[in-house]
Amino acid sequence: MMQRFLGAFTRTIACVIALTVVAPGAQAQSASANRPPPVVARAEQLVVVTTADWDSLSGTMRRFQRASAKAPWRAIGGSMPIVVGRTGLAWGVGFDDAGSALDPKGPHKHEGDGRSPAGAFPLDTLFGFAPSDSATWTHLPYTQLLPSTDCVDDSASTHYNTVVRRDAVPQLDWSSAEHMRTVGQYRIGVIVSYNAAPPVKGRGSCIFLHIWNGPASTTAGCTALDANELLTVASWLDKPKHPALVQLPRKMYERLKRSWALP
Repeated sequence: MMQRFLGAFTRTIACVIALTVVAPGAQAQSASANRPPPVVARAEQLVVVTTADWDSLSGTMRRFQRASAKAPWRAIGGSMPIVVGRTGLAWGVGFDDAGSALDPKGPHKHEGDGRSPAGAFPLDTLFGFAPSDSATWTHLPYTQLLPSTDCVDDSASTHYNTVVRRDAVPQLDWSSAEHMRTVGQYRIGVIVSYNAAPPVKGRGSCIFLHIWNGPASTTAGCTALDANELLTVASWLDKPKHPALVQLPRKMYERLKRSWALP
């Protein structure tokens, strides 16, 4: 089955995105610089993205796994080059207090700022263009994108920062959304559960990991990497292991490494 899925995958650029018909995951509580965020404390799989500083447009991704929430982390594979938002990183929802304590001058994410969110966020859903029987290799819930699937980035909408089907809601109350099925980069994906359940209006939406257009490219606020490496990450993620993304400038990562029990 995976061979069949890979065949479909290679016909179009792939990506990792958030996909659910409602806001995915539970909104993070305000994080502290002195203890691990709950999403990190329970994680047994960690995707770590670091950049040189807030305004850097590229960085690296590494993977780590542990046998339990109390066990030591071990590296999985090598580092992978990534690109981030066109203006860098910014503290995401749930990390404003910790961010202000660590770096009062650090930016805080807002809709349309072109920055990828810094902090720690769950990864819990796989999506793609292919039918479900082509994705039996995954260890995450899988949902097929349809031509009517939108990711709503209109902060005035009741569906802000959710992925919905236009033909499945009683009223279209948004003026701006990504038509997911028309975007080649969204052929396959994994949710980055940012600013969710319920979303804070204007703090950013539709945040994904996705395939880049090359090492010199940028995104609108997502994190992007090579298609083959992305597929490696997607096939490794395992829902029962509570996978999470930790994304920070390198200096912030080093300052939080001990208190957050990071690898």
